[in-house]
Amino acid sequence: MEVRLFATLRENRGKIAHIGWREGITGLDLLDELGIPQKDVAIFLINGAHSNAGAALNQNDVIALFPPVGGG
Repeated sequence: MEVRLFATLRENRGKIAHIGWREGITGLDLLDELGIPQKDVAIFLINGAHSNAGAALNQNDVIALFPPVGGG
């Protein structure tokens, strides 16, 4: 699976990560493999559609992860 990382989630990980797919893998498993705490992900997209980290993933899914927006 291709995982596209944005903003601060790219630090020490790069723009794109490739994670091996296995039966029953979820977004939470993917975050664990990447070392990203769930609280650090504000937007979780599967194939361009809003989803959540608990969703089951398919072999050819493209995941995009965005952190919370900061600023003031």
